[in-house]
Order: sequence, then structure tokens, then C-alpha cells
Amino acid sequence: MLSENHYVTVDASELGDTALADFIKDAGQPLCFQGIDFSGQDLSRVNLAGSRFERCLFGDTNLTAADLSNTHWQSCRAAQAVFRAATLEEAVFVNCDLNNTLWQRSKLAHALFDGCKLTGANFVDTSTLGLVFKECVLRSAILSGISFYKAELRTLDFAEADLSYCDFRQAVFVEGGSLSLARVNNARFDQADLREASLHGLRLTDAKLFKGAIISKAQAGMLLAGLGLHVL
Repeated sequence: MLSENHYVTVDASELGDTALADFIKDAGQPLCFQGIDFSGQDLSRVNLAGSRFERCLFGDTNLTAADLSNTHWQSCRAAQAVFRAATLEEAVFVNCDLNNTLWQRSKLAHALFDGCKLTGANFVDTSTLGLVFKECVLRSAILSGISFYKAELRTLDFAEADLSYCDFRQAVFVEGGSLSLARVNNARFDQADLREASLHGLRLTDAKLFKGAIISKAQAGMLLAGLGLHVL
């Protein structure tokens, strides 16, 4: 059925046992998949560019080298899905469970993750020009080498994440967020505003890793308290 926004809406009953590649080929128009369980399927190299996914399940799904550019994902559950080497330029993920997903060598230029759970996600060697995370949980995620230069980092939880070699120069943490126990070796924080972020667990001996950053008096006091000193 053709929806108002010119997508062909597809639910589980319409897809049936038809192979996804054949269904896409026959549709001839952008597809909107609603409530379909793709869990555990091998969708590697499939072309789903421009599609929408609403409340779909992708747990353990293999999407290696798939074309997912300009896709929109709303309230999907895709824990442990594999997006390696996939094309995801200008893709949008909203309120999705993407815990422990694999994104190595994927193309994520100008993609958006909004309100997503990305605990343990691996973003090594991804193309991330213009990539935006907003109000996401990125605990224990591997984000090494990603640039957040001049970015507004709104409510991002980087606790225990691997942020080595990341570029946070002139970035601003807004409405909270956390860098607690994050690995920040060789990351750059020149003029980064960390006053809204939690630095819990950071020791004064680690403070040199945040050289050039802006912190609050309370954060400075926390660091000094670790040495038994108190700021009055």
C-alpha cells in the first residue's frame, strides 16, 4: 500500500515468504517496513537505500556491505547486528536499540543517531564526516579516532568508552553526559567545554589527558579531593 509520503508500506503479512531482494526489485518504489522480524537473517550486500524501518527487529542480522544510505530507522531493535562495510550515508536512527553492534569500515557520513542505545558498539575505521550522536548511550563503545571537532554533544554517555585519538577540540557537552572512566589516550580536548559532563573516576594523574579543556570549579575540586585537598 502506498503511503502519503510515497513509501510502499510493508508489514509481515505482505512480505510473507518472498525473498527480500525479490520484493525490493518488484516494488519499484521506496519501502517502509513496519513490525517485521529480520532477526538472524543474512542481508549482506542487499540494496535497501531510501527505505524506512519502523519497530522492526534486526537482532544478530548480517547487513555487511549493504546499501543503507538515506534510510530511516524508528524504534527498531538491532542488538548485535553487523553493519560492517555498509553504506549508511545520511541514515537516521531514532530511539533504536543498537547495543553491541558492529560498524567497522562502514560509511556513516552525515548519519544521525538520536536517542539510541549503543553500549559496546564498535565504530573502528568508519567514515564519519558530519556524523551526529544526540542523547545516546555509548558506554563501553569503541569510538577511537572519531572527530567531534566543534560538535555540540547533547546528553552523551561515554562512560568506559574507548575515545583514544578522538578529536574533541572546541566541542561542548550540553545537558549532562559522561566521560567517566573513558579511555582518552592521545585524544585532543583543546578548548573543549566539559563543565556539563561527569568526570567521575578521573584521577588527578589522568587530568593531563584533558589538557586545554574547560572544567568547572566543582570538577577541579573533585580532582583535588583525590589528593586529600579541599577547595574552599
